[in-house]
Amino acid sequence: MSETNAVVELRGVRKTYFKPDGSVLVEALRGVDISIPSGQYVSIMGASGSGKSTMMNVLGCLDRPTNGRYLLDGKAVEAMADDELSAYRGRKIGFVFQAFNLIPELTVRENVEVPLFYQGVHRNERRERAEKTLAMVELDNRMGHRPMELSGGQQQRAAIARALVTGPAVLMADEPTGNLDSKTGRAVLRLFEKLHDDGRTIIIVTHSAEVSQLTQRIITLRDGLVESDIHQSGARVEAEVTPAEES
Repeated sequence: MSETNAVVELRGVRKTYFKPDGSVLVEALRGVDISIPSGQYVSIMGASGSGKSTMMNVLGCLDRPTNGRYLLDGKAVEAMADDELSAYRGRKIGFVFQAFNLIPELTVRENVEVPLFYQGVHRNERRERAEKTLAMVELDNRMGHRPMELSGGQQQRAAIARALVTGPAVLMADEPTGNLDSKTGRAVLRLFEKLHDDGRTIIIVTHSAEVSQLTQRIITLRDGLVESDIHQSGARVEAEVTPAEES
């Protein structure tokens, strides 16, 4: 089950939530084994209560497994101290959220610089890296704008740039097209497609079968277990949509 080039590896991972009296409230994950090699494009699916949100939190180092091991880019993270885990998460994982989570008072460039600020990167280097990453997502002409001056698709592109600016080992996206209309969503998915073509490891949590069909692999959870793990060639986004067409 182990992959020599695995960037993400779960070994017998369980996550149990307890009541205040110590009794079991719910077993969200009940012994999950997953290995994701570098450069793979993966979607995680499942009905409400399947454990997919818990899986995302564990994979993103936002929550710790109750039992089992989690190796992220070859390093076991489940027993790290909080400060060490936070720093490692900041270096190795880039998050993209459904709600964008941009800071409204900051410009687009300043938003993208935020993760580098917390890593202690010098101001000049922060600016240079933010501008380079924004050019990658075709937002170099919007760097001085505030988030509310952007379309929904442009805000999500800014959020993707913020997730990429640290050079993470894994890009994780939670329903990244959930707040977008279908045309704008396709533009964002085309960007994920390009990032994957460039060799990025991408994990998307989604309820959309249409989105999952674009990935190389679909992991479906049910009652805290892996119900199916399907490898596929992955479709391509059909419609050509440019940033200028985004609503």
